[in-house]
Amino acid sequence: MFSSNHIKAILFDLDGTLRHHLPFGGEVFVEHVRSIGLQISEEDKIRALHWEHFYFASSPEIRADNETYKDDRAGFWVNFTRRHLVALGTYPTQAVELAPKVSAYMEEFYKPEVYVPQDAYSLLEFLKEEGYILGMISNREEPYQEELIKLKLDSYFKFSLAGGEVNSYKPDRVIFEHALELAGTSAPETMYIGDNYFADIIGSHRAGLTPVLYDPISLFPEVECAVIRSFAHLPELLK
Repeated sequence: MFSSNHIKAILFDLDGTLRHHLPFGGEVFVEHVRSIGLQISEEDKIRALHWEHFYFASSPEIRADNETYKDDRAGFWVNFTRRHLVALGTYPTQAVELAPKVSAYMEEFYKPEVYVPQDAYSLLEFLKEEGYILGMISNREEPYQEELIKLKLDSYFKFSLAGGEVNSYKPDRVIFEHALELAGTSAPETMYIGDNYFADIIGSHRAGLTPVLYDPISLFPEVECAVIRSFAHLPELLK
């Protein structure tokens, strides 16, 4: 356990941490490919979830795909579906064949509700009342202040930062250094909370912040950092 009595600022990830989809896209994806005859085990699902987290952590693969499909977002998602199917254990040739159909299904039928867990609002209210500086870091390309307003999150945060604004994406330490400047705190005075081990935990640790993994489904059971299963658990870490 770390000592947290020196923490002055607490920074959050957005997507997958404070902002969620209901139902979860990975579950819908697996249910659909099972319905068309693929045999997907629970181990396959976990492996694919780990892959998806790694892929979206500004991996070499997603950077290459963004360049290849920069003018073809539909093509990007077909290719992502192919990669996802391979991560689930599908033979590469079969994944190439199935990807356009599965991608089209997800595009047409996956219409999730966007929500923020109630315990997140309770935590943010508590942290604000306790005087912590709160900020947000996302790997999004564009600023997202309007979405924070819609989600009723904007009033809690001193700032929000998108990777595209500074041309740096988690786990790159530079985006965290920009956030520290906005927070007005040093790395040892700053905690970072996120759900993606590869982007959030590795990145914030690399930059010298105190990382906390938000992991409600125990996707990463063997990590060397503090872990919370719900936002209600964070105040205990801050005592």
